[in-house]
Amino acid sequence: MQAIFWTVEEVARRAKQFYEQDIRPQVECPENIGKMIVIDAETGEYGIDTTGVESALTLKEKNPKARLFTMRIGYDVAVSFGGASERIVQ
Repeated sequence: MQAIFWTVEEVARRAKQFYEQDIRPQVECPENIGKMIVIDAETGEYGIDTTGVESALTLKEKNPKARLFTMRIGYDVAVSFGGASERIVQ
């Protein structure tokens, strides 16, 4: 079910929860450290690439209303929220 409105904080919270609970053990390996991961905060679906752009485009293609959260694998700092990914796609 698509939420009507989520704050940036809610998107970040949900995506980080997916990352910590399900995704981290699968992706934090030497070949992925430093790459960008883009997470759909509603479904937990994700993509990994060097810049995050291709992953964001792929996820938006599947679900144009996806709330995306982008972060660098192996780092604690998020670099982008859903709004930034939406601007790239449009």
